[in-house]
Amino acid sequence: MTYYKSIRTLAVSLLLSTAATAPGLAQTLETSEVTHFPKVQIKVNSPQDGPITPDDQLTLREAISITNGTLTLAELSDVEQGQVTASASNSVIAFELPTGQTKIELQSLLPVLAQPGLVVDGTTQSGYDAAKSATAEILVATPVVEITSADDADVFRGLTLVADDITIRGLSLHGFTSVHGVTESTPPADIFIAHELPPPDISQQYIPASDFSFYDENQPPQGIVIEQNWIGIPTDNSIPKKPSAFGVSVFNSQGVKLQHNRISYHDGSGVITGARAENLEIIENLIVNNGLAGMPDAIRLDGRIDNGLITGNLMCGNDGSGIFLFKPQGSVEISNNDIRFNGQRLRRAAIYLMGNDHRVVDNQIANQKGPGVVVTAFSQGGTTHSQRNIIENNRFENIEGLSIDLNTRRNRGVQDFQRGDGPNPLRDSHNRRRDTGNNAINPPQFDSPEFFVVNGLVVVQGKADVGSMVQLYLTRGGTGDYGPLTTPLATVDVTEDGTFSYASAALQPGDVISGTATDTDYGTSEPALNTTVVALGETSTTRSNRMASTTAESVQCTTPPVPQVEPPAPKPEVIRLEVPRNVHYGLDEDFINPDSAMILDQIAAVMQQYPSIVVDLHGHTDSRASVAYNQDLARRRANNARRYLIQKGIAPERMTIRSFGETQLLVDETDRVNYARNRRVEFVFNDVRGVDITFVDQENDLQIEQ
Repeated sequence: MTYYKSIRTLAVSLLLSTAATAPGLAQTLETSEVTHFPKVQIKVNSPQDGPITPDDQLTLREAISITNGTLTLAELSDVEQGQVTASASNSVIAFELPTGQTKIELQSLLPVLAQPGLVVDGTTQSGYDAAKSATAEILVATPVVEITSADDADVFRGLTLVADDITIRGLSLHGFTSVHGVTESTPPADIFIAHELPPPDISQQYIPASDFSFYDENQPPQGIVIEQNWIGIPTDNSIPKKPSAFGVSVFNSQGVKLQHNRISYHDGSGVITGARAENLEIIENLIVNNGLAGMPDAIRLDGRIDNGLITGNLMCGNDGSGIFLFKPQGSVEISNNDIRFNGQRLRRAAIYLMGNDHRVVDNQIANQKGPGVVVTAFSQGGTTHSQRNIIENNRFENIEGLSIDLNTRRNRGVQDFQRGDGPNPLRDSHNRRRDTGNNAINPPQFDSPEFFVVNGLVVVQGKADVGSMVQLYLTRGGTGDYGPLTTPLATVDVTEDGTFSYASAALQPGDVISGTATDTDYGTSEPALNTTVVALGETSTTRSNRMASTTAESVQCTTPPVPQVEPPAPKPEVIRLEVPRNVHYGLDEDFINPDSAMILDQIAAVMQQYPSIVVDLHGHTDSRASVAYNQDLARRRANNARRYLIQKGIAPERMTIRSFGETQLLVDETDRVNYARNRRVEFVFNDVRGVDITFVDQENDLQIEQ
């Protein structure tokens, strides 16, 4: 740290020595010598990258070096010096790139952004239109300036921020990854935020939050703002040929605000935290189609995250959870988010909680390949965690599991922890408080599986833990189900004898009701077993549920801001297409060969022509090798087929992978040809409008072993 400061002090001295060529800048430097940074306005006029050279091209690399105080005016040409002016306030890096030359392809890692208060502002580029957005759900203007890694370069980070109050605005950043993979602890990312002299590469071993900090001088930067950027997305709104590893990595910082960004197409999570990220605010972002190859979750929180806020975001089409918390220190509020069509590759809860005192309220959670909210108990330092988590006023639809699932520690499988372990039995022992999420608070129990409408009034009664409040919900589930908790209905008190009652003249025959119990000392329970409202003289079996389960009309995360006016669609007819329904693989192989690629191209063309089609990709193997190995091999085959289709422009949220390993052989393995027939991925097509599709088996790409 002392060495780094001495370099900056020397650089300022060198800048002052050039005062004769730039008196205004010299005055600014004199007043800012306490912080060792020049206060300047810089216009980047060249998209080139490479060694610092005195020419007519002022590059982004040179601009950052100037603001860091490590590049003097004497080292610039006269034309470049004309791009630098003194600033009375914060330094700004603006852009004045030639029309049609707005892509900056980095050859190597940029210098860190080390000047407090620096603004890197892509909205200054000619052609930027703040009203032009590619999405209607949340308006994020289309950037003009694009920062990416050159095709022949291995640049694992885009911008690295190490100082307070830096703002990054109006840029497209993508293509930053590393040959080391995407699961390291100080990962490659489009934007990386850490202390000064951050870990220089991803080889540094992870330092858990409990052992923080690295050194006393490694103070976390504060007040950073990331806004109006396309993170992971080229300016032409295409799927990048080289996806970034992660979007925004908050490795060590306090008070970062991510607002109004599009964060998509990362191999890992769109947002990830490391050692420290207190006071993190993630507000009104589009976090879509992330986790395509590594950590599958839209947002993954680890380390110190106290006083975090995640609100107003759309999280859709991500390959795991919308939000995944792993043994964090501190609590977050998760509110008013739209979380849908996640878990396409790895089935997980829409929101996965570990830790204490989180609030999950007023969220829309739908079409999840897994449960809604999972709370997992875990032990750390002899103390059981995951309690007092409040989960209220959320709306769940079309989920695979419980709306709220409190995991029990004795169910230790990966699937149990990530997807929930199902309804807990009612328990009254004290020990239950130590082994289950939210202290194993019991759900409400209705006095009857059905309640009658009498004189226009329905009285719903039941029992719940003393000291709790019961929140009742209308549900699209049926009798014998636990929710889903579709629409909040009412909140009622639990009496001292453990009973509750709710009377309503608005309930009608066919309504199905569930509920949860919340105790501020323990948290919120799993859903109650549903009860049904019926008319006198009828039973729940003679009335259909007025809120019967619905399916999505389309599988699409975002739409253009101005929908095109189209004539009313005719009643859908049966689609009869010659659609291949399978591709094949070589022995112990998972890659796509040229023959299979031709088949996948046909499938991609059909899916592009018919956007209402969705597909499950079923991976299969022959019976050789172990069950566990074949399960993994089948998953890799299905995932690689899906990745190929993604590169062809098929939205990830339209494709779900399933691995069957060797459990569903197509034919008896009597010869090498039949072995080859079993090594396959099958495509199970569906049309969300409910029409039928014709399939065609094919063997043009059959790969028979020698």
